[in-house]
Amino acid sequence: MALPPGFRGAPRKPGGRDLPMLLPIGGRGESVVKLGELMMILDLHRQGLSVTAIARRSGLDRKTVRKYIARGLEAPAYGPRRPRARVIDPFAAYLRERVTAWPGLTGSRLLREIKQLGYEGGYTAVTDFLRDVRPSPEGRYEVRFETPPGHQGQVDFAQFQVVFTDEPTTPRIVWLFSMVLGYSRLIWARFVVHQDLATVLRCHVAAFEALGGSPHELVYDRMKTAVTGENDERGIVYNRALIDLARHYGFHPRACQPYRAKTKGKVERPFRYIREDFFLARSFRNLEDLNDQLQRWLSEVANPRRHATTERIVNEAFAEERPHLKPLPLAPFRAVLRLERRISREGMVSVGGNFYSVPDSTRRRLVEVHTLADEVRIYEDGALIAAHPVLEGRNQRRVAAGHRKGPLRQPPPAPGESVRLTRAGDIVARRALSFYDAVARRLAQESRP
Repeated sequence: MALPPGFRGAPRKPGGRDLPMLLPIGGRGESVVKLGELMMILDLHRQGLSVTAIARRSGLDRKTVRKYIARGLEAPAYGPRRPRARVIDPFAAYLRERVTAWPGLTGSRLLREIKQLGYEGGYTAVTDFLRDVRPSPEGRYEVRFETPPGHQGQVDFAQFQVVFTDEPTTPRIVWLFSMVLGYSRLIWARFVVHQDLATVLRCHVAAFEALGGSPHELVYDRMKTAVTGENDERGIVYNRALIDLARHYGFHPRACQPYRAKTKGKVERPFRYIREDFFLARSFRNLEDLNDQLQRWLSEVANPRRHATTERIVNEAFAEERPHLKPLPLAPFRAVLRLERRISREGMVSVGGNFYSVPDSTRRRLVEVHTLADEVRIYEDGALIAAHPVLEGRNQRRVAAGHRKGPLRQPPPAPGESVRLTRAGDIVARRALSFYDAVARRLAQESRP
């Protein structure tokens, strides 16, 4: 088709390719023209040619020519792309209804439900859909609460794994008992091997003695050594020994709400602080060395620091708080945990994974053990026969002085060795059993008439 004079053709990209065609805005049945054809129509119209002449030269319908002359040069408009059908679309209403009523339903749970309704797609399609329709959780700001001096302390355990240099091939699990005062944020902590009740009581006593008193209230996680259950009528049921401890020191135990660790955040956050600032990248010979290093770090780093939340020096705040603590009672805490234990063949009693001796003169194999916060007492027929300090760790053994008065049991002699009898000088050579059988037969023959 010949172009009019002065018309240089449709604009081209630098690579020489024609620009994309111009899609029509109108309805169905309309012609589609390229951008170059549009430019030619408009240029011929400016030269004064009629619609009929332009249609004849361009080969387009007169209605099409008239329409593009009326529009002029404008950007093309594209209609919305029709969405593609998805395999999950028939179940969209069901999923939307379920997550609106129960926002906590998991994707795997809903996948099982719609599969029973005939869904044949995969798990990812379900989670992608839920991500768009699940109601977003309401954002709630945390409310920080402060307590008056001496009012509250928080207690909890945290698990640590350590390899002691004394046992380099054996990883150990230890537990960090921590008590944090709510007003000053002072930390008292100790690593222990057990989370049993005797350890909990012993750590409480040591913490109160170090602090010089006890707070009016202690908040606990629902650990089994503190909370034994929940009663509809009486509420939370605490361990009887913990109640005895609370009465002795005058504090009130309070369990935090279940699954609400933030209610005792003053003791939860220091665990991360202790792990990152003290525990990591250190070596420890044994449990005693671990606690020695921890005490130095607490006295030189943690408690002298300026607390990020209160913006006060922890030790200075504790100096203000200490007069408000309940004074220590005059008598020591002597709550007793009674157990029955069987004495081993070595004369040892197992308590808390450690072994304690009984005297050689003990007659009964079954004895009664009283476990105090700092002492293990062993009774036979109601009489005290042994008292030991509590051993830390596991598989530790303690033989009290005077418990082993008799001669030590010697290992059996090897064949051919001599056996010494009770009197000095009585030595009998060790012989095989066949020798004694022969002697017995000879004696039997001689005794016959």
